[in-house]
Order: sequence, then structure tokens, then C-alpha cells
Amino acid sequence: MSRTQLRAWEIALSAVLAALYAGLVVALGPVSFYALQVRVADALLPLSIVLGRPAIIGLALGCFIANFFGLPFPFCVADAILGSLANLAACGLGYRLGGGSTDPKKVFLATLAIFGVVTAVVGTYLPFLLVACGIPADLPFLSSRVAPPPLGLLLVGWVGVGLGSLVSVVVMGYLLLVAVVKAGVRPSPGTP
Repeated sequence: MSRTQLRAWEIALSAVLAALYAGLVVALGPVSFYALQVRVADALLPLSIVLGRPAIIGLALGCFIANFFGLPFPFCVADAILGSLANLAACGLGYRLGGGSTDPKKVFLATLAIFGVVTAVVGTYLPFLLVACGIPADLPFLSSRVAPPPLGLLLVGWVGVGLGSLVSVVVMGYLLLVAVVKAGVRPSPGTP
């Protein structure tokens, strides 16, 4: 594969993953936003472990686009920037830890790292954005009044986003990654 072909392949893969991520978030909007969310599109994040840079960039871009559809303006801008940075950091760390590996233990640990970054970053800023928008940040089973401010909001954010990320990233994402690897998908030569 020539350098030009490789670059074209990487751009195409990034675009496909960005469109798929954004499309899933918008189509599943009722479960993709707010304090308790199961962002099904986050199941794509572990693919960055084997696909590298094209997946990292595409999934961050897809999140940036999708998050414009969740909260009212201007809060959607903050969500788009912070959410896409969370995906960028999570996927980059996942790739760094997984290193393109297909070893199930290494890949699972990299998937847990992705889960941790998404939960920490999004779970930290999202409840504050929701409150700023006038949207309740409480969960059906956990009130932000369980602890003094701002700790109560942080707990709600971490639990709400964490539970959803556990389902989407760790369970669905890991299973998707295993299926993709078993199907024989490997990173292109030269993909960091």
C-alpha cells in the first residue's frame, strides 16, 4: 500500500467512524444524553485499540458533532468540546495500553482504561452542565443532595455516566472488539 493509499484509507476510516458514532448518538438521543446515559455509540471506542489513529480521530470527531444535538445552546458547545476531548484521551490511552494487541487480557485492560477516562471526564462536567441548563441532574436512585455541593453532583455524574459506560464500553465495546478481531480486522501497516 502506497503512502497516499494509506492516508486515504485512514481518512476514510476516520470519516466512517465519525459518521457512525454521531449517527448512533443522535438516533438514540433519549439514552445518549443526561445524567443517566447508556451511550451505545461508546461501544465503538475500544476499536481504537486495534485501529489506532483513524479510530481515535474519527471517534473524537463523531462525539464533537453528536454533542451539538444534546443540550441547549450554548451548553452544547461545552459538551461537544469536553466530550470529544474525553473520547480523544480515552481512545489514545486505550491504544497506548493495548498497542494494537489482540491479547484478550491486554485488550480488556485497555477497555477498562477507556471506561475510566470517559467516566471521570464526562461524569465530572456533565452534571454541572445539566444544572446550568435547568435540567435535573439527579438519578432515579441517587440524589445530588446525598452529599454537600459539589460532591453530590460529582457522585451523581460519576455513577450515572459510569453505569452507562460500563454497559456500552466494557460490555458491548469489548464484545464488539473481540468480534472485529476474530473477523480478521487488523490495523493497516503504518497505523500508529
